[in-house]
Amino acid sequence: MRAKFIGAALGLAIAMVVPSVAPAQDRAQSLADVRQELSLLYVEIQQLKTELSTTGGASTNTGAGSPTQRLSAIEGELARLTGLTEQLDFRLNQIVKDGTNRIANLEFRLVELEGGDISTLGETTTLGGEMPEAPIAVTPAPAPETGGQLAIGEQADFEAAAAALEAGDFAEADRMFAAFIDAYPGGPMTAQAHFQRGEALVGAGETKSAARAYLNAFSGAPDGPSAPDALFRLGQSLGALGQTSEACVTLSEVGKRFPGNPTVTDAEAERGRLGCN
Repeated sequence: MRAKFIGAALGLAIAMVVPSVAPAQDRAQSLADVRQELSLLYVEIQQLKTELSTTGGASTNTGAGSPTQRLSAIEGELARLTGLTEQLDFRLNQIVKDGTNRIANLEFRLVELEGGDISTLGETTTLGGEMPEAPIAVTPAPAPETGGQLAIGEQADFEAAAAALEAGDFAEADRMFAAFIDAYPGGPMTAQAHFQRGEALVGAGETKSAARAYLNAFSGAPDGPSAPDALFRLGQSLGALGQTSEACVTLSEVGKRFPGNPTVTDAEAERGRLGCN
């Protein structure tokens, strides 16, 4: 549900910000084709895993006889196994090459369908990851921290931007939160900065940009403290932009993902105002 909704929300926001690249029916068919190809890739990978699993019936018989005869039998069996290994290695390389190319093609098509910039696509990661040149030593992973550590000046910069928002200087707050996001990408306060920037943009009357900021806030931390409000405000912004059906779907997700949260009441009230089913 989580991955499905985030993908849907991305599609909704992009459809709101850029023109549609194809009729709705053609888009649905194209996305269905992509899903089908992904399913086929998954089936092929599962079949490969089955082939790589042992049957438990392997055995090597070097036979009886003189040491010379037994040595010849061992050499023959070794040659046979070496040949099988080389065949499997060749097939695996072909699967990796084909799979990587197909995934790259799917990434290109998805970005194109969603109206994104295909020039920003980087090199596709090799299917299964790159083979290590040497064995990797396994070390225990460090215990996750309860909260990310703030960079020097991060708290002060956030509070300065929040003060501008509180004072009603929406343009300055937008600028400061945008600068904060650029300066501390992926920080513990970045999602909240996206949300507060959305509030500033709403105050400045830039609803489209605000919706994008709310989407960034939710996507960056879908389980974070600002996620329920970001999701609600995203749905509210979509409704204000006339995207009623998308707004209804988004607002319904607030109750599904965050039952018992106070924001659910606001989301349901907004659904009622928009006449959602």
